[in-house]
Amino acid sequence: MARIFRPSTFNNLLRPLLQKEQPYANAIFNNTFRQRNRFFKSSPLTVLSTDLQQSVTNQTHVSTALATHLLSKKYPRSNVVFSPLSIHAVLSLLAAGSKGKTHDQLLTFLRANSTDELNSLSSDLVSSILADGSPMGGPRLSFANGVWVEKNNVSLKPSFKEVVDTFYKAGCKQVDFTKADEVANEVNLWAEKQTNGLIKKVISANDIHSLTWLIFANAVYFKGTWLEKFDASWTEKHDFHLLDGKKVRVPFMTSTKHQFVSEYDDFKILGLPYLQGQDEREFTMYIVLPNAKDGLQSLVEKIGSTSNFFNRYIPCKRVEVGEFLIPKYKMSFDFEASKVLKELGLVLPFSDKDGMTEMVDSPIAKNVFVSSIHHKSIVEVNEEGTEAAAVTACVMPVGCSRWTKYDKIDFVADHPFLFVIREDVTGVVLFMGQVVDPRAG
Repeated sequence: MARIFRPSTFNNLLRPLLQKEQPYANAIFNNTFRQRNRFFKSSPLTVLSTDLQQSVTNQTHVSTALATHLLSKKYPRSNVVFSPLSIHAVLSLLAAGSKGKTHDQLLTFLRANSTDELNSLSSDLVSSILADGSPMGGPRLSFANGVWVEKNNVSLKPSFKEVVDTFYKAGCKQVDFTKADEVANEVNLWAEKQTNGLIKKVISANDIHSLTWLIFANAVYFKGTWLEKFDASWTEKHDFHLLDGKKVRVPFMTSTKHQFVSEYDDFKILGLPYLQGQDEREFTMYIVLPNAKDGLQSLVEKIGSTSNFFNRYIPCKRVEVGEFLIPKYKMSFDFEASKVLKELGLVLPFSDKDGMTEMVDSPIAKNVFVSSIHHKSIVEVNEEGTEAAAVTACVMPVGCSRWTKYDKIDFVADHPFLFVIREDVTGVVLFMGQVVDPRAG
């Protein structure tokens, strides 16, 4: 079927961006010409402003830095899935409640010029980019923030409360942190609800004590159906090569249809688009497959050292595939993000250096600091599509302390690979991870 574009849509949405030659203009232009044989339709998105484009670029840089450290330095031989978007949201909220050197360090880490920039990005994420698409036939999406504050002699500062309400749309509840079991249960029930039951526990009572004043949490949920589903009757077991040289038998999906694939010197990229419904947002899972069976770590390092890797290398044309095999997998991963952030140089929010004083009204607010940031993610990929969720919880006590070929290409993901779920029009990264053993949960 020929691709058809309405002139008015092209003029109104894309030409202003191309004329300004913004960083994402070429990517948006390319994505337009690989539309899934459909028109642009009504959408929660508007023309991307220059500021929003830059904010998304910055968020992607932060995502890549986190992924590179997690995948190549911390957990190079483990299945990993995490939502850099969720962690970014919590850090942005911390930046809004900080001052001085702590504030400056948070902005530097997040590559932002001001909290206004971060607040605007959060507002756009909540209201448009990550708005639920299921009523229009697209992916089911949820992006939610929650705040729990000590109810005894503590209240949020009006200026911070306005940010929480206006830009982050966060529900704010007062609780008694001396009742650790009750508070942990309430936070976990919130996480379970926001992730459609996928994540039932993100913190425990042991993470809360009598000096806890605040808990921030962000939850991201995504459920997308493939634009072209895999036929389950064709799924068969094949060998998957592990990093230690052993082989295991796991179910692989396959298809004879043309696919979005790009091939480069030492890796290939597959794009599996999700059913989009009635708007212009385009969600896609990308599988980045090293040519070498043991090439995952060097590939992760390459991604970390290449500016705008995905905009440079994502496939923009369907090609005929030869052998085509993608493993089914389901896995969960949790880690204490605060430890990783410290290793990346973000240390001041986790010390009592009078930097987190813009959140609460209290005589001893100067002693507020971040004790821990917990993150948990789950992803499942099967013939129907993908379901993924992540929750990031921040506990705050008071105390002391190229060339592309378009010939017929084989794409056989029978060894460790990296995956990304992102929205292509804006470039927002929702989830990233690596699969080293499809059997592991």
